[in-house]
Amino acid sequence: MPQMRIVAVTNIKGGVGKTTTAVNLAYLLARAGRTSLLWDLDPQGAATWTLHAQPGTGGVAKKLVHGKRELPELITATAYAKLDLLPADFSYRNFDLHLSTRKHPTERLLRMSAALGERYEYLILDCAPGISLLSENVLRAADAALVPVVPSPLSLRMLAALREFIAREGWTDLRLLPFFSMVDRRRALHVELLTEGRARFPELLATEIPYWSEIERMSVRRAPLPAFAPHGAAAALYESLHRELLHRLGDALPAAAPAPPATPREDPRTTTASAVPPAQLN
Repeated sequence: MPQMRIVAVTNIKGGVGKTTTAVNLAYLLARAGRTSLLWDLDPQGAATWTLHAQPGTGGVAKKLVHGKRELPELITATAYAKLDLLPADFSYRNFDLHLSTRKHPTERLLRMSAALGERYEYLILDCAPGISLLSENVLRAADAALVPVVPSPLSLRMLAALREFIAREGWTDLRLLPFFSMVDRRRALHVELLTEGRARFPELLATEIPYWSEIERMSVRRAPLPAFAPHGAAAALYESLHRELLHRLGDALPAAAPAPPATPREDPRTTTASAVPPAQLN
């Protein structure tokens, strides 16, 4: 089995599409035949809830950090072949406290995940928002940081700060892979910032994920979007994102029809956001 790839889906801000991206990407990797594990690092547990699993009630973070529990013990199967889950745990809110007590705290997550490489080709990390010792662990461990970016001035400022931080730390082997998320091309500011952002950040992926209620419907269906609407426009866009990720990582692309256009046309059926609690999928 090839070396396990670690992909962190991360952003300092919440509500930008991290969980939606992580769940769909993990599912598509598994559907393409790659053994995949999704680790829900957000104590809110949106990815865990979406995949019909139960979150932990506390205590796991400390035991993991101090070597009293191992990650393989916590893995649960999902309804999808080749896709497993490490459920969220409420104690993850205190991960930083426990990491700070260890020697070389920014390398702890990388060491914890080493045993997973014998079973999985991909480890997808669904990260909590914010800047923390845990998020630094995530970036230290990851091969790629997949960053959903809403077209807004503050989001582009965040991306610039993240790029500078990675450069300052000297993590030359970490691929920073931002992409535009929750895009509404009917808004002049979005169109303006899409152009500005691509000029400033050539590493931006071509695929753009729109602000469609078809995507938010994942919260209602509690399933990866390509699983319940495999022929929809939104599923095609996540497939495009999946293929771009593999290409940037130098992995072989799955046999499939050519990827759809990276920038979708506005779908007139899905211009109004559905009534979904924002905490469910972020």
